[in-house]
Amino acid sequence: MNPSEFSPSVLTEVDRQMEILSRGAVDVLPLDEFRLKLARSIRDKVPLRIKQGFDPTAPDIHLGHAVCIRKLKQFQDLGHHVILIVGDYTALVGDPSGRSATRPQLPYEQILKNAETYEKQFFKILDRSRTEVVHNGDWFKKLEFSEVMHLAAKYTVARILERDDFAERFKAETPISVHELLYPLMQGYDSVAIRADIEIGATEQKFNLLAGRTIQEAYGLEPQCILTMPVLVGLDGERRMSKSLGNYIGVDESPREMFGKVMSIPDRLIGQYFLLATDSSAEKLDEVTCRLSDGRTNPMDLKRELGIIIVDSYHPCGSGQAANEEFTRMFSEKELPDDMPELGPVDLRKMQLDPKKVYLVHLLTHANLAKSSSEARQLIEAGSVRLNGEKVNDPALEFTLDREIVLKVGKRRFLKLKPE
Repeated sequence: MNPSEFSPSVLTEVDRQMEILSRGAVDVLPLDEFRLKLARSIRDKVPLRIKQGFDPTAPDIHLGHAVCIRKLKQFQDLGHHVILIVGDYTALVGDPSGRSATRPQLPYEQILKNAETYEKQFFKILDRSRTEVVHNGDWFKKLEFSEVMHLAAKYTVARILERDDFAERFKAETPISVHELLYPLMQGYDSVAIRADIEIGATEQKFNLLAGRTIQEAYGLEPQCILTMPVLVGLDGERRMSKSLGNYIGVDESPREMFGKVMSIPDRLIGQYFLLATDSSAEKLDEVTCRLSDGRTNPMDLKRELGIIIVDSYHPCGSGQAANEEFTRMFSEKELPDDMPELGPVDLRKMQLDPKKVYLVHLLTHANLAKSSSEARQLIEAGSVRLNGEKVNDPALEFTLDREIVLKVGKRRFLKLKPE
């Protein structure tokens, strides 16, 4: 970028926006082009078109997804135009990034159903009035096969096989389906369709994002710049946050569940979660770093602060403090939560359960406290299920609903059963 093209006030604003946008980012590429796009946008008062795509392969968004969405919100707050692409067609392929095997293909109906929940959850973070949401099926379903071949001609197999995941699978003689090779081209074509200036994604998406630059140039457009964000480590402290791994915090979860999960993260992740899962200022992040290293701060105190901030980000203000107080009562004072879902005999009969002979395994699955009968048995055998405070170890247990019973599963899930 030639500084002489722009006034001092524009360059000052570029520096201000860069400081905000680069915070927590891994890559800002190419940096000079990125700054130039910002400078032109500020000078000409034309918002940049900021793109991110989401494949609705599961029904819920978690804090790992929200890392990039929060960065989109920063662009939005700086006056830029955010475009979310719901990948109903790319989800049919499945992103091969970081995969050691071909993804199973989902039914299109399931993808659309998942997409509905995504669109609702996006706006827990983003301003709906300043966000454009599009489905890439809107253009892919209209492409003639000749146009698909034209797109495929813009990229070589050799370049695609440079990807670490494909290279490792090829070396290990693990099958790579031809349709997987189309994924980066499809993602790049999304950038053509919406004329993206900047695309955001996790670090594992870097290859796909850079491929988008090549595809845009091949279609005669100025190539997008890219910004990558770190992958958020899940509650297990080892693997990326993922619903399939069960180590996630969903943005649509209750304050109690969300706060309790934050309190369970390993201490070494506290700083990372403040950086990537909150909108904390640079000063607050410096304070957290100092407190983590001073040897005097109890990590639990920082996790409580973190939990309050995260809960308030997705629920009404004050929900975080209420969840903190309830957590203290439940785990320090061994009290029950203030509000528990309740079921009576009528509810049980609707679930086709007999109140006079309630089979615990079936109750857990029908009340959505376990995903399956096998998981319910595993929870019971692991000692994770209690009835009125007493641990249950018998998966074959049956009981009669002749008194009020409090069912507890794990650390944070409760259900009250009330007799007639």
